[in-house]
Order: sequence, then structure tokens, then C-alpha cells
Amino acid sequence: MRSNSLYVLLTLIATTVGGAQQPDGNARPVALDEAVRLAQRNSPLTTQARGATRVGRITVTNAIAQFVPNFNVFTSAGKSSGASYFQGRLVPFEGDAWSYSKGYSAGVTLFDFGQRWFNLRSAQASLRADSENELLQRFNVALSVKQQYFAVLAAQETEAAAMRQLEGAEKQLLVTTARKQAGAASRLDSLRSAVAVGAARLAIINAQNSLRTANATLTRLAASPDPVTAVAADTAVVPTIEVDSAMLVQLASDGPAVRSASGTFDASKAARRASLTSYLPTLSMFYRYSTSKTTQSFDWDGSFPSSSKGYSFTLSYNVFNNFFREVNTVTAVVNEDNAEAALRDARFAARENLATYIGTFRAAMETIELQRTQIAAAEEDLQGQLDRFRLGVGTTLLDVSNAQTALDNARLALINARYQARTAKAQIEALVGRELR
Repeated sequence: MRSNSLYVLLTLIATTVGGAQQPDGNARPVALDEAVRLAQRNSPLTTQARGATRVGRITVTNAIAQFVPNFNVFTSAGKSSGASYFQGRLVPFEGDAWSYSKGYSAGVTLFDFGQRWFNLRSAQASLRADSENELLQRFNVALSVKQQYFAVLAAQETEAAAMRQLEGAEKQLLVTTARKQAGAASRLDSLRSAVAVGAARLAIINAQNSLRTANATLTRLAASPDPVTAVAADTAVVPTIEVDSAMLVQLASDGPAVRSASGTFDASKAARRASLTSYLPTLSMFYRYSTSKTTQSFDWDGSFPSSSKGYSFTLSYNVFNNFFREVNTVTAVVNEDNAEAALRDARFAARENLATYIGTFRAAMETIELQRTQIAAAEEDLQGQLDRFRLGVGTTLLDVSNAQTALDNARLALINARYQARTAKAQIEALVGRELR
């Protein structure tokens, strides 16, 4: 009677623990592509990258416009009155009080030893770097979303594994109860079985908490107004990469990060050459045309009888400007050296990261196959141990518990291997700047 009461008490405790929380059913399942699209549209990183590209385009337009003359129009009207001193005498104002003028002017730099050309090349290279950086940020955001999406899938799989663990623990508890009632099991066996049920229910709670947290993070990355979660059907998808390693090396060597660094290096080279032109003279031309008239009373309309026009050419050379040219030149040279080092490091980093990601992916895929076999073996072992324990043939409850633990660990290892494989593939895609099927 005492054993039955203990069993009922432990079962009630386990049921209470299991009912403390329920899975979050409010989250809307979204496909991975949709989650990535939402994040790329709303992420601060991609927003900033798009803004930099827009600024780069207008900067190129501005650099091209430097080859075209600037053009200005002007008009003015004024009234004079009163008196002024002239040779010690106060002389009143005489003549027409109102004066008017209007006209236009234009100016252009004719020759600057290539400064505008180098500035244009620098702006174009910077635009290429900004465009590649925008692509890089899109893939970086996609990588973050995919990692979190896969974390949601792993949490869903962990919850399912905890459910399977609970099923096994409850089955073990039923067998122990039957043997206890028949006098073939001890009170310790009943306690162990009830504790196993409680531990399985606690594992479900932890998995559900992890799933809620993962969903919240995915919702933030996707900037969705409503909670979102991963599509459960995606848990069955095993990642594959059909591109061979040699092709991946070529793609990584010309990936977005490398191309962005290359554009920055080209821009710095052009900027350095442009800085050297400040040591050379410049030739400019200016043209102005204006008309004017004076009247006694306000009369904006009508003809402007007098006109003037003129051309001017200016050759200028800055002999000494307090070492500002030297500062700009040295800064440009240092920027070029830094950009060259960054480009070199980006190429080496691409190869290093690719080797790491490919190794992780291959190891994870092998682990998936191994854990599938391990799970099948662990299920057979658990069923055999449980049958022998039910019949009381040379197996203790501890043997059954060990078999159950081995099965649970194999399931968790499979979940982790799937997560590692999915993440490694996403990292390779971000590195090469393209989707891999």
C-alpha cells in the first residue's frame, strides 16, 4: 500500500511539472526564404549598406559633373538715396534712384593634371566597394537568420526528442509498477522510474523554453510584428552541397568580402594619385554676361540697355599651404597601404574560413549518418533490455536506464549534427556570396 501511494505521489508531481508550461502555439510558421527576405529588408545592417550605395552613386555623379562647366544666373535690384560727404562737403544723391542688373556666368577647370579623373576613378571604385559590401551585408544578415532559424529547428527537434524520452520513461514506469505489484521489483526501482518520468517532463519544459527564446530572436531578426517560428517540416531536410571543393575555393577567392576589399583598395590608389596633383598648377576659365539699367522710379520690366561680357583664364599654383598637401598625401598613401593589407588578409581569410566550414560540414554529415545508426542500435538495445527486465531475465532497472540514456544522447547528438551541418552550409554561402543547392 505504501508503494502504491508513493507511485501515485511521484506521478502527480511529474504531471504537475509537465503541465507547468505548454508549447507556444501563437508563433506563425514562416519558411526560411521568407524569414531571410524580411530580415534583409528591415535589418539595420542592410539598411545602412543600401544607404552607402546610394551615397556612392551620387558621389560618382558629382565626380562626372566636375568635367562640365558650372552655370549660375543672377538678378538684383537696389535703390539709392540720401547724401554723402565729398571733399568735406555734404553732397546729396543725384540721378536715378533705382538700379537693376541681371545675367549669367559659367566656369570650368580646363586642366588639373588628372585630379578630376582620379577622383572619378576613386568614386567609381568606392561605389563598387559599397555595392559589394551591400551584397556582403545581405548574406551576413541571411547567415544570422539561417543560424537562428536552424536554432529554432533544433529546439523543435529537442522538444520532440524530449517527448520520446517521456514516452520511454512512462513505459519504463509501467513495467516497474507491474513488477512491483508482482513483488519482483524494489521500492528503489519505483523511485528511479518516477524520477525518470519527472526528468523527461523537465526536459520538455527546458526544450519549450529554448523554443520560445529562439522564436523571439527569430522574430526580432525578421522584424516581424507577430511572433514567427520555423516550419516544422524543415526539420527533415538534410543540407547538401553539390559544388566541389575546387570550385568553392574559386568562389570564395572572389566572394563579396574580397570584392569589397578590392574596391576599397582601388579607390585608395586613385585617391593617392589625386592627392599628388595638388603639387601641380591648374588652369581654369570663367565667362560672365550681364545687363543693367537705372530708373528714377521702380520699373522692373522693360529693356536693359547696357550689357557687358567677359572671359578670363586663371593659372594658379599653390606654392606653400602650411603642409596641408603633405598631410593629405601621406594620409592617402597610408590609406592605400592599409587597404592593400586588408585585401590581402581578406583573401587569406576567405580560404581559411572555407577550409574550416567545409571541414565542419563534412564532419557534421558523417556524424548525422553515424548517429542515425547509433539511434537504431540504441532503440534495439533499449527494447531488449526492457523486455528482459519485464520478464526478470538477468537485467536490472539500471541497465534499462542506461540504455534509455544512450538513446536520448544519440538523439541529441543527431540534432546537434544537423544544426552544425545547416549552419556550416549557410556560412559557406555567405562566404562565396551565392546560394548553394
